[in-house]
Amino acid sequence: MAQNEARQLDLPAAAPDPEKITLKEKIAYGIGDVGNNFLFDLGQIYLLKFYTDSLGIPSTIAGLVFLITKIWDAFADISVGTWIDNRKNIGPKGKFRPFILYAAIPLALMDIASFINPGFSLTGKIVWAFATYMIFSTVYSISNVPFGSMVPAMTKDPHERAQLASFRQAGSNLGLLISTVGFMPIVLMMNNKTTGYLMAVAIFSVMGVFLQWYSYKNINERYVEAKPKATKDSIKAGLKNIFKNTPLLILCTANLLTFTAFSVKLAVQVYYAQYVLKDVSIVPYMGFFSIGSVFVGVALVPYLVKKIGKKGTFILGAAIWTAADLIAYMVAKDAVVFMIFACFAFFGSAFINSLNWALVSDAVEYGEWKTGSRSEGVVYSFFTFFRKLSQALAGFIPGLVLGLVGYVPNAQQSAKVIAGIKDLMFIYPGLLAFITIIVMGLFYKLSDDRFNEIVAELGKRKKFTGNRPVVVETGK
Repeated sequence: MAQNEARQLDLPAAAPDPEKITLKEKIAYGIGDVGNNFLFDLGQIYLLKFYTDSLGIPSTIAGLVFLITKIWDAFADISVGTWIDNRKNIGPKGKFRPFILYAAIPLALMDIASFINPGFSLTGKIVWAFATYMIFSTVYSISNVPFGSMVPAMTKDPHERAQLASFRQAGSNLGLLISTVGFMPIVLMMNNKTTGYLMAVAIFSVMGVFLQWYSYKNINERYVEAKPKATKDSIKAGLKNIFKNTPLLILCTANLLTFTAFSVKLAVQVYYAQYVLKDVSIVPYMGFFSIGSVFVGVALVPYLVKKIGKKGTFILGAAIWTAADLIAYMVAKDAVVFMIFACFAFFGSAFINSLNWALVSDAVEYGEWKTGSRSEGVVYSFFTFFRKLSQALAGFIPGLVLGLVGYVPNAQQSAKVIAGIKDLMFIYPGLLAFITIIVMGLFYKLSDDRFNEIVAELGKRKKFTGNRPVVVETGK
């Protein structure tokens, strides 16, 4: 297609055959999440450590920064999703892509601001931490909700959606891997760690902007359906319809459990390396091997989905993760054994994290089939609402636990503190992964075969009603 503006296709009664997505576009979509994670992961992995050890904020207060900011951010996601769904003036850049383009630089600037030590009093530093991270999180919602929401607009092919989910997860893990391996060496190069943090975050933020722009330029929206003008009642109805989308609700619950567990592990691993293994310089090696093993898991996902389905693969990943963490708690006495079991835990998590994006796209179709209303932005933002809640807990719980057990920055820790760090690293995520097996196994009912039936039925409905999609070809 060569059109550069949205147009109404004059189609025959049957729906159009899906246009295939090129390998270049799949790679570009994955690269977009490399850029996202260069900006996002710095806060998830290192900001708590920066708050406690460089800004001197008490760990409990630092945890509250994450809790309150992420709850705010969760509601921001819903607002952004509603805004996107009800956009009317869709130009040649598309419905979702402009947000990726225009939010990149503000996002990078706020990421850098979050790691600045302003030299204020303790109260001033706490206010600074709340303000900068809250603004960063809001801008991230404006950038990331459209990025994730656009998969159903890129393709209607469920296999291509699974592939896009895998490319996105690969990009996410590559961004996480590079952030983990490359960040602390930059920090440690500087005599002053506060300066080191600022230098490292500036480098990663600039790279993140350029990667997001590359993604913007090389991905396309193909299927954006025209909607009637939104009213307050229609918006309320759209939000109410979310609670009729049972697969989405179960997926959100599972995601709350697993993403909390995953994020806690990322936040605590720096403390674990410094105070349990007695060597913070091994963090890059921990990241290289454990997160590197995720790529093996991501590569296996398409094969496993064909053999045992998305639900079966999801549960298998949670089972591997559970076993690895609980065994590691008992036997990991040194860095080598720890990293071996960390590799297994992250390998299992790859199945879950890869399939999240494919399953939420399936939930879009289910919601349209169930309610007659298609709301990519609201569905995706509701899903990310739960991810943000999990991030809130993942920032708050380590800070709270460290405060309760008596953590003292940059000092010899007591046995009680060491035990608390180990519990956060293994017991907490392992138990949440186990609960995820129960939730998905008992309550998630949208099988792959049922999903294909729903897509076919939706196609028949549109054929019968004459509702034809608007195809948007984005300008390059």
